[in-house]
Amino acid sequence: MPADAPGPPASHPPADHGHYFDDDPQVSSAPTSVELTLPDLSVSLSTDRGVFSRDRIDPGTKLLLIDAPALESPDGTLVDLGCGYGPIAVALAHRAPRAQIWAVDVNRRAVALAAANLAGHAGARAVHPDDVPSDLEVDEIWSNPPIRIGKPALHELLDTWHARLRPDGRMVLVVHRHLGADSLHRWLESTGRPTTRVASRMGYRLLEVRAE
Repeated sequence: MPADAPGPPASHPPADHGHYFDDDPQVSSAPTSVELTLPDLSVSLSTDRGVFSRDRIDPGTKLLLIDAPALESPDGTLVDLGCGYGPIAVALAHRAPRAQIWAVDVNRRAVALAAANLAGHAGARAVHPDDVPSDLEVDEIWSNPPIRIGKPALHELLDTWHARLRPDGRMVLVVHRHLGADSLHRWLESTGRPTTRVASRMGYRLLEVRAE
């Protein structure tokens, strides 16, 4: 397998790590770091127990950042939805230094880590969903969505954020087929959201979801 090829999808976090979608993880802190290595970026990111994929960059996230179409709105408002410790947001900030970037996660430990990893990027911020302005409109949403919150919660999350897209905006999502990528694609289409599979590799699907 090539060095930059994604591996299998991340498994469910062990019980002693808590759930990465907990608001305040109860597991004790044990800070560490991981390397995000992309064709255009190499950076060390702070991480910790109780957040998603704390031991490595999740392979789906890496595929999203390597195989997805280029940014359409490098001067716009970009969102990393379910940001974890922020690898997608950090890559977006590097690629679009004039953009306004929001890294959003319910996990407050993840938000604090993402904020630290985004330090130095003046237009980027990491926030809990409760701290997102109610009138925020966005150009692009990039996400390795939290599939394990369950379908109803996932659909509600995507509904909420899709409604924030500007008329020419889009979502770019990565989901593994074993975690429901194809059924999610069908659901998005069934709700009237134009959805295209723009790439497929190692079982992962990259889905582009247009605003209209």
